[in-house]
Amino acid sequence: MIKRLSDLPTAQGGLSRLAANRVRTAGIKIKPLLSRVGLTIDQINDPERRISASNQIAFLQAAAEALNDDLLGFSLAKEFDPRDLGLLYYVMASSDTLGDALKRAARYSRITNEAIVLQYREAREPALRLVYSGIPRHADLQQIEFCIVAIVRVARALSARQFAPRHVSISHIRRRGVAKFAGLLGKDLEFGGPADEISFPIGSADWGLVHADARLNKILRKVCEESLSSRRSNTSALRVQVENMIAPLLPHGQARVNVIAKELGMSPRTLTRRLAEEDLTFNEILQQLKASLAVRYLSEDGMPISRIAWLLGFEEASSFTHACRRWTGKSPRELRR
Repeated sequence: MIKRLSDLPTAQGGLSRLAANRVRTAGIKIKPLLSRVGLTIDQINDPERRISASNQIAFLQAAAEALNDDLLGFSLAKEFDPRDLGLLYYVMASSDTLGDALKRAARYSRITNEAIVLQYREAREPALRLVYSGIPRHADLQQIEFCIVAIVRVARALSARQFAPRHVSISHIRRRGVAKFAGLLGKDLEFGGPADEISFPIGSADWGLVHADARLNKILRKVCEESLSSRRSNTSALRVQVENMIAPLLPHGQARVNVIAKELGMSPRTLTRRLAEEDLTFNEILQQLKASLAVRYLSEDGMPISRIAWLLGFEEASSFTHACRRWTGKSPRELRR
C-alpha cells in the first residue's frame, strides 16, 4: 500500500527551496531533478506546502550532484537567514538563556522537520543530539550537515558569542571538505562518530540571549504547542529504527541482534519475532545496510578499501571483497571504477 504524505515524516521544505534556488541560479533545469525524487515544481514554489522528509533528502543529494558540490548542505547553512526557520527561530530567540533556547528547539523541532528529533542534555557542558525518526539516517548527508552547522550559527547569533563547540560528532564518514567544517565548527570535530551531536561550552546554558523577551516567548510557546498538537505523531518503522542503530555500531563490531534489542528495550527473541511479522530478519537488514554503505563509501575516491572494510565491521579486506561480490556481483575495485 502506498503511504500518504500525511503518514510520513514531513518537513516545511525550506531547505529544499534553498537548494532549488541554488540550482536555478546555476542555470540547471530543475524539473528533471525534482521528478527524479518525486517532487513537483508546485511543491517547491509554494512555501506553505510541506514535503516528505525523505524526498527532501533525495533532492538535496540530486542537487549536490548536479551542482558538483559535495558541500551543498554546509554552504547553504553558512548563507541562509536563520529567521527563515520561522516560528522555531523566534521561540528560540525570545528565550532567556541559550539553555532555554536549546530546550525549545528540542521540543518544537518537529514543526520544522518531523524526521529529526532533537534531544537536549542539560549539564555544565550542555549538548544537543539529532536523532532520525521514520527515515533511515544512513541515506542522508546534506540535510544533517545543514542542520548541525545551522544550529551552531543560530546559537552564536542568539548569544552574540563567536564560540567554538566543545565537540561535534557526525555519524557519517566524510573525506573531502573536513577542513572547511573544522573552520566553522572548531577543531574538535569527529566524522564517523557514534552519534550526531553538538556539545556546547561549559556554562553556556546560562548565557543570556540578546533578544530575550519573556512575554513574547510565552505567547510563542503557546502557538508552538498548538502547532505541535495539530501534527500527528509519526512512529518510525521498526526496520528504520534497527538500521539507525546498526550503522554507528558497525566499525566496533557491536552490530548484533542482542545489542540492538537491548537498545530498543526488548529481548532478542521479541525483536526477532517483531521483524518476522514484517517478513524481515535481522541479518537481512544488516547485510542490505552494509551493501548500501559500501556503495556510498566506495564513491569516496580517497577512502582506502581497507578502511571501508573496517567501517563495515570486517576484520580483513578480503572478507569485505567476498561480501561485496555477494551483494553486487562485483569487487570493491570494480564498483569504484
